[in-house]
Amino acid sequence: MRIRLSRLLIALLAVGVAAPASAQASIGEARRAAGQAYRRSMSEARELYQGRRGPEQADTFSRKVRVGRDGRVSISNISGTITVAVASGDEVSIDAVKRSRGDRGQLSRVNIIVEEHPGRVDVRTEYGRPPFPDRLFRDDYVSVDYTVVVPAGVSLDVSSVSGHIKVDGVRGSIRFGSVSGNITSSNTPKVEYLRTVSGEVALANISQDGSLSISSVSGNIDLTDVRARALDLNTVSGEIRLRDAAVERLTSKGLAGNFEYTGTLARNGRYEVNSHSGSVRFAIADSPGFELNAGSFSGAVRSDFRMTVGGDGTRDIRPRRGPRSESLRASFGDGSALLNVRTFSGSISILRK
Repeated sequence: MRIRLSRLLIALLAVGVAAPASAQASIGEARRAAGQAYRRSMSEARELYQGRRGPEQADTFSRKVRVGRDGRVSISNISGTITVAVASGDEVSIDAVKRSRGDRGQLSRVNIIVEEHPGRVDVRTEYGRPPFPDRLFRDDYVSVDYTVVVPAGVSLDVSSVSGHIKVDGVRGSIRFGSVSGNITSSNTPKVEYLRTVSGEVALANISQDGSLSISSVSGNIDLTDVRARALDLNTVSGEIRLRDAAVERLTSKGLAGNFEYTGTLARNGRYEVNSHSGSVRFAIADSPGFELNAGSFSGAVRSDFRMTVGGDGTRDIRPRRGPRSESLRASFGDGSALLNVRTFSGSISILRK
């Protein structure tokens, strides 16, 4: 449908280009034909929309596949939820429900594909059948909800265009991808990678010897009980919150939204936080020491730690009065960890936990 409408719009624009007088009649006919086709397409779109409001139609799918205790499983969906849990054994159990509010015949044009490979299982949703390349857009109101049970030790790749993703208990490496939908995981220590455009991110119980990269365009990022050697966070619009964190290398960039880190700093750790519009807050427990390099164009800098500033000895760091830019370079304890914190509009707080 969207492809067809796009072609019509191009045709309407094309026939509007100046042409010789001898061609005006043909242009007029083309305009009328394009207009009629456009109206038919809009009428069809209304019928499809109205069909979405009818009684729910559903089909179920169930299959079990042997993958091994440390195999790899990938799940790719277009519209609908994905829920992954663990169980003993070496099989993948796949249960799915196709749902529609339109013509029941639409369900048959949405297929659940399960491909078996040595040590790997790929599960995906396919819309339409050749030779109808625009079938995806005609059937996009059919959703598929997956419930997948895997051995705890498998590695997992999960992606969805529109729908929530929830994973619990998977001990192997995990990679997430989503366009629109929340991503939630718990007891999943080896999350490696997450990309989402619009949706909340909530990850818990991560213990990663390597690196973890998380990127979101619009949505909050919440990490609880995270241990990682390297953590890279990026968001355009959303809060970033780390609770009970122990990270050796942290890089965080945000355009609009506050940043909060509650946990410990590693000796010789490196923490780089940049925020355009948002406050930055570190609540630190049991730190041997750190060096702070902080700056805010429109915000205050404060610290609960008595710090050494230049050659003036230790002193309390308190916000200055009035709206002004502020920068500070100071150290506490052995100064082994490094905090580079910058924000254009927002305060910077270094607190004791």
